[in-house]
Amino acid sequence: MVKLFLLVLISYPPNHIIAVGTIFKKPRVPGVRSEYGLFSRYSTLNDNETRLLDVDLSNEESKRRLFNRLLYRSRQRGFLELDLVLGKWVEDHIFSMDESGIKALINVLDLENPDLWKWLTGQEQPPEAVSINPVFSAVRDKIINNLNSHAAPETRAIAGQPWVRGWDDIKKSPGSPVAGNQ
Repeated sequence: MVKLFLLVLISYPPNHIIAVGTIFKKPRVPGVRSEYGLFSRYSTLNDNETRLLDVDLSNEESKRRLFNRLLYRSRQRGFLELDLVLGKWVEDHIFSMDESGIKALINVLDLENPDLWKWLTGQEQPPEAVSINPVFSAVRDKIINNLNSHAAPETRAIAGQPWVRGWDDIKKSPGSPVAGNQ
């Protein structure tokens, strides 16, 4: 049963509606994956339904198609930093992954870009369901190792703080944002 509300704030994942702080469950849509639920600063939903992953590594053609699709998804996310880091990592590791590794990769690729970037770079702590993912852990370790070997600690943001800062940090005026140029 779906109840109608005047103001719908978010409709993600597709099998949930969040309206004015109330959650109404919609009927399950076949083929929709929602293992981690909705990641948001305001609410978290966990959907305990089983995921439908179509990982077919039985023949070379299906393996080639799956690898090409995952390579494309990792390189063309629309978030330049993730395109470069995640795309390179997937390119280097996808051909040596087994079925469980491929499923873990699909779970990482299903995450939202801003949240994934903040979790990978240590700006925010990832949810436990994400932090135990072996692909997420491997990519995060690679990013942290690169930061430690190529960037001086004084050039980095403090852990838990945003990386983006305003252009006029020295001339902060009253009422200006703490970080960024919003």
